[in-house]
Amino acid sequence: MDPEILGLLLLAAVAAGWIDAVVGGGGLLLLPALMVAAPHMPLATLLGTNKLGAVFGTTSAAIAYARKVKIDRKVVIPTAGLALLGSGLGAALATALTADVLKPIIMVVLAGVALLVVFRPAMGTSPNPAMRTRNRILAALALAGLGVSFYDGVIGPGTGVFLIIAFTAVLGMDFLHASASAKIVNVCTNIGALVVFALGGHVDWLLGLGLAVCTIMGAQVGARMALRRGSGFVRAVLLVVVLALLVRMGWDVFV
Repeated sequence: MDPEILGLLLLAAVAAGWIDAVVGGGGLLLLPALMVAAPHMPLATLLGTNKLGAVFGTTSAAIAYARKVKIDRKVVIPTAGLALLGSGLGAALATALTADVLKPIIMVVLAGVALLVVFRPAMGTSPNPAMRTRNRILAALALAGLGVSFYDGVIGPGTGVFLIIAFTAVLGMDFLHASASAKIVNVCTNIGALVVFALGGHVDWLLGLGLAVCTIMGAQVGARMALRRGSGFVRAVLLVVVLALLVRMGWDVFV
C-alpha cells in the first residue's frame, strides 16, 4: 500500500473513531476508505479488518463514558450479552447475504429515524424514567440486542445510531446516556462479529491494529466532546450522520 494512501486511511480511522464515540456510524467513513485503499481485498476481510479497528475505538469511548455517566446495568448488560450472539450470527451470514438486498430497507428505517429526530425535538433532551416499563425493556433488549446487532454483523455502518434511537425512543433515555449505553453494546457487537471473521481468517491483523490506534485517538476526542457538550450536541451529530448514511446508501442503490 502506498504511504500516501495509508496515511489517508489512518486519518479516516481517526475521524471514524470520533464519529463512533459521539453517535456511531464511523463505518460509513472507514469501510469505504478501506475499499479504496485495498481494492483487491475480499469483502469479508474488509469487514473483519474494519471490526478490528472499530472494537478498540468503541471500547476506548465506552470506558470514557462509563467514568462520567451512570449506566443502567439492568438494561445494558443483558442487551450487550444478546449483542454478542446477534452480531455473531450476522457475521456468519455476511458472506451469504447481499447488502444490496438490505440497503433499501435500511434507507427507509434511516428516513424514519431522521423524521423522528426532527419532528420530536424533545426526544432525548432529558430522561423519561416513566417509559422504562418491563415490556419496554424487553422490547429494547430484542431490538438492540438482537435486531441491531445482527445488522452490525452483516453490514455495520450506523449501528450506534440505531442503538441510540432504540434507547431514547423505547426507554426514554436522554441522548447522552443513550450514547454511553450504546457504546457498551456496540463493543459486544464488534467483538461478536470480529470473532467470527477471525475464525474464518478474514482479518488483516497488521492493518487492523494500525487502524485501532487511530480509532482510539479519535474516540477519546469524540467522547470528551460529547460529555462536555451534552445531549444537544449528540442530537445534532446524530442527525448529520443519519443524513450522511441516507446519502451514502442512496448513492449505492440508485447510482
